[in-house]
Amino acid sequence: MQTRDLNYHHLHLFRTVARTGSLARAAAELHLTEPTISTQVKALEQHFGHQLFARTGRRMQLTDAGQTALRYADDIFSLGDELQRALAGGETSGPRRFVVGIADVVPKLIAYRLIEPALRIEEPVHLVCTDDTPERLLAGLAVHALDLVLTDAPVTPAANVRAHNHLLGECGTTVFGSADLALRYRRNFPGSLDGAPFWLPTTNSLLRRELDTWFQQNDLRPIVRGEFADSALLKVFGQEGLALFCAPSVLEKEVQRIYQAKVVGRIPDVQERFYAIAAERTIPHPAVAAIARAARTKLFG
Repeated sequence: MQTRDLNYHHLHLFRTVARTGSLARAAAELHLTEPTISTQVKALEQHFGHQLFARTGRRMQLTDAGQTALRYADDIFSLGDELQRALAGGETSGPRRFVVGIADVVPKLIAYRLIEPALRIEEPVHLVCTDDTPERLLAGLAVHALDLVLTDAPVTPAANVRAHNHLLGECGTTVFGSADLALRYRRNFPGSLDGAPFWLPTTNSLLRRELDTWFQQNDLRPIVRGEFADSALLKVFGQEGLALFCAPSVLEKEVQRIYQAKVVGRIPDVQERFYAIAAERTIPHPAVAAIARAARTKLFG
């Protein structure tokens, strides 16, 4: 990539072509000729050293590099609009997008309770949620496709993502089961868990590693009936009464109500932690501060 300054006019033309899908529609919207736009988009491609579009007939399909460039372009022009409104003291034209990635290891009930305060801030928010593995979500954060990632572990330097870790809170773990299983395994807890059937998180999750360590330290050998990456699916299986399952202690009331489960016992030594990971930005999203503040004072306070 060349070192000369980025031409934001070229970037604006590129963004319009990407949004409309063709040179003709972009030309009509911008009141320019197709050759003019095509020449300037090619100049932007030469500046980046990457082809941004794959031209198929009259359609302009974004390449992988084009997808990345578009995400940054959207951020650049969105921040520019916010800057003008802020300095002019004007109202925003509509809700601000807030794109949150939820790691599949984070209970959906926790995710809701963490995100909900962002919907109550003074500035309107248009919420977009997606769930995936922590690794894929952090990759999305790195290219500014996400504003925030909710997960159970902080981002490390090895992830090569410029981001801030916000520890939202931590709590112990509770073992749940159907009424029959709770009655059977509640007595002599936790020793009763030796040989007990369990639905557990997959072995690559932090909670699973901590549970395995705790079982070993207490000389307990549960029978693992199944493993789940998605914590919500794990609870659904737990509801059917074939095995015990675990959930954050802060959610005891909700788990009992929604999944008709009973508390078998509590494991305060197995701590579940929840982090909000936000990309480094000059102007942070106001919803991020609202989430961190509410988590510390209400959910985990």
